[in-house]
Amino acid sequence: MSISLEDSSKYDYLIVGSGLYGAISARELTNKGYKCLVLEKRNHIGGNCYSEEIENIHVCKYGGHIFHTNDEKIWNYVNKFTEFRTYHHFVRVSYKDKIYSFPINLMTLQQLWGVKTPEEAVDKLNEVKEDIDNPKNLEEWMLSQVGKEIYETFVKGYTKKQWDKDPKELPTFIIKRLPIRLTYENGYFTDKYQGFPENGYTDLFVNLLKGIDIKTDVDYFKDREQWDSLANKIIFTGRIDEYYDYKFGRLDYRTLVHKNKVVDGDYQGCATINYSDEDVPYTRIVEHKHFQPHKAKTNSKSYVMYEYAKECGEDDIPFYPINDDENNNKYKLYKGLARKENNVIFGGRLAEYKYYDMHMVVGAALKRMRKE
Repeated sequence: MSISLEDSSKYDYLIVGSGLYGAISARELTNKGYKCLVLEKRNHIGGNCYSEEIENIHVCKYGGHIFHTNDEKIWNYVNKFTEFRTYHHFVRVSYKDKIYSFPINLMTLQQLWGVKTPEEAVDKLNEVKEDIDNPKNLEEWMLSQVGKEIYETFVKGYTKKQWDKDPKELPTFIIKRLPIRLTYENGYFTDKYQGFPENGYTDLFVNLLKGIDIKTDVDYFKDREQWDSLANKIIFTGRIDEYYDYKFGRLDYRTLVHKNKVVDGDYQGCATINYSDEDVPYTRIVEHKHFQPHKAKTNSKSYVMYEYAKECGEDDIPFYPINDDENNNKYKLYKGLARKENNVIFGGRLAEYKYYDMHMVVGAALKRMRKE
C-alpha cells in the first residue's frame, strides 16, 4: 500500500525494514490494535528472503533459504501465513573435480579413506588429527578435530573465499556450527521441522503484512525526522551503526554477488554444491528448483545461481557480520547507545550485529512483541 506523508495520520509504530523481524512485529502489533507503518528501502518486501517465480520455479533472489526449527510453536506460526512443504536439505562439496557427501559424515569418510563403520572412523580420525590442546583459531580447531586432509578438502579454500581471510585469523566459533557425524546421516539439518514455502517466501510476507501500511523505495535516513514524527515508537531492523551515523566507525560485513542463468534440464542434481577449491572463484552453485523436488521432476527448465562472496561496500547489501574482536567491541559501543533509547526497538541480524537463522529471527521478534 502506498501512502504519502501529507495523508498520513499518527502511527503507533514506525517499522524500518520489511524482513522477518519487521514483518512479524508489524503483524503482531496490528493484531493487538496498534497502527503500524512499514518502510522498506528496496522495491519489494521480504528483505533477503524475497522470492520471485521464474519458469515456474520459486527463486530466492538473494540466495537459497531453508526454514528449519525444533520449535513447534514457531513452525506452526509461519505455517499460518503460508504453507511450508517438507523439504530436507542436502549439500555436496566439489573439490578437485570430485563430489563428496556433506556435512562430514560416515559416507564422507568412506569416500576419503574407505572406512565403513563408526569404530573404523574414530580410529582413523584419532590417527590423523593433530595434537593441539587449546585451538586458538579456525584452522587449529579443524586440525585438532579431523586433521589436515579433511580441513584442506572441505574448509580451507571455501573459508578463504567466504571471509577473504586466512583461517588462522578467524575465530573457532565460525566453524563449530559444522557437524562432524559418525553415521551415514547426510542431511544438512537435523531439526524436527524443515521446509520450503509451497508458494515461495514472498507469499509469507504478503500475508504477514496484509492490511498494514507499507511504503517501498524509501530510504529512511534521507527524511528521518519527518518519518519519525509520524509515530510514537520505532522498530529499527537496519544497520545499527548507520542509525548512529557511524559514530564509532562502520561495522564490517561480507556481502554476496549472484550470477544467474536459466538452463534446460537438470543442472547439478541437487540444490547446493559448495566449491572448496581456492582457484574456483565462486563459493557455491544453487539450483533453485531442487528446493521443491515435487515440481523439479516435471520442470524442463532450471534456475542456476553462482554465488560469490566479497567485501561489503557502502552500496552493497550486508549479509554476514564479521564478529571478530574489533567489530564486536564497536558493536558494544553502539549497543550501549541503544540501551538508552526509550522509544526505539532494535531487532534482527543487522540491528543486533549477529548471525540469525530464520527461525531465530521469528522467535526473537515474537518474544519482543509479547513484551511490548
